[in-house]
Amino acid sequence: MPNLSAAQLERLAGEIKQLGRDLGFAKVGVAATNLDADEAKLERWLAMGRHGAMAYMERHGRKRSRPGDLVPGTVRVISARMNYWPESARDAREALADPTTGYVARYALGRDYHKVLRRRLQRLADGVAERIGEFGYRVFVDSAPVLEKALARDAGLGWIGKHTNLLDRDGSWFLLGEIYTDLPLPPDSPVTEHCGSCQACIDVCPTQAIVGPYELDARRCISYLTIELHGSIPEPLRAAIGNRIFGCDDCQLFCPWNKFARATTVGDFAVRHGLDAAGLIELFGWSREDWEARTAGSALRRAGYEGWLRNVAVALGNAPADERVVAALAVRADDPSAVVREHVQWALERQRVSGSSS
Repeated sequence: MPNLSAAQLERLAGEIKQLGRDLGFAKVGVAATNLDADEAKLERWLAMGRHGAMAYMERHGRKRSRPGDLVPGTVRVISARMNYWPESARDAREALADPTTGYVARYALGRDYHKVLRRRLQRLADGVAERIGEFGYRVFVDSAPVLEKALARDAGLGWIGKHTNLLDRDGSWFLLGEIYTDLPLPPDSPVTEHCGSCQACIDVCPTQAIVGPYELDARRCISYLTIELHGSIPEPLRAAIGNRIFGCDDCQLFCPWNKFARATTVGDFAVRHGLDAAGLIELFGWSREDWEARTAGSALRRAGYEGWLRNVAVALGNAPADERVVAALAVRADDPSAVVREHVQWALERQRVSGSSS
């Protein structure tokens, strides 16, 4: 690690923030590594089983809340956020209100954000090395046990809202990445919270996954159910999923602060393959080869092909009664996957009941 004076470190921190902005990050800050209060909250959340099947949340013990344990020598974390809201996409509320199309979370409409942020964070780290020489660091974008929202909060990038997402005065449509480093940069101060008495996110959650202010039960969260959960989606929650086939944005869409959100300037987040307005029947007809080709370089890969068909089947079951929907579902009634077959049968029954009552 270079031997830098306090004044040099202060100047370097400013240069890092400017370089981050030049690389397309909306905001960059520096956090210290003491996350004791967040560690206690995480352990309570895990003890309550609210992480569901995400066993990886427990696997690394306290490395998630102790950056120096994850990467020895770490004394600061450079946290960066990048806007991803695709302005040219179909209006999100309009898409949600159209039960014949599949709703994909806005962050997943374009290129996989992991690759986009990682590449630019690496360029940021390279820029630091050009200025001071070699230093110790590791770049992370959802690739290790990191309490990214707590670190971003401490770096002054926003506050953690009642929906448990990071939020700022210019909304929450951004993604986070980190550089763990041994440089003792001056840490930034957290911003003040501004949720006030608002609980729009709590009220609008389709599955009541936000069980109280700042309390999320992931087992009920549509993002968890359609992405993280493998196997069967609990039947009582399927109807509330509506046409959401990958993730859910409701708690952000209805947050008043997102009226001030800024659209992304990063071309990688532009909509690909018409996924902002694709029909459910069309999506359900994708073969494995179609899916592999159209999700290349996309976050959609996280769900897997089986999970994709499961999710679209649920959405078809929630769609208005239609013979074309029934015909599309019937094609996969004998799918090799037991999970897909189960959800297809559920959807067919929903269509039958809906059709007989209309």
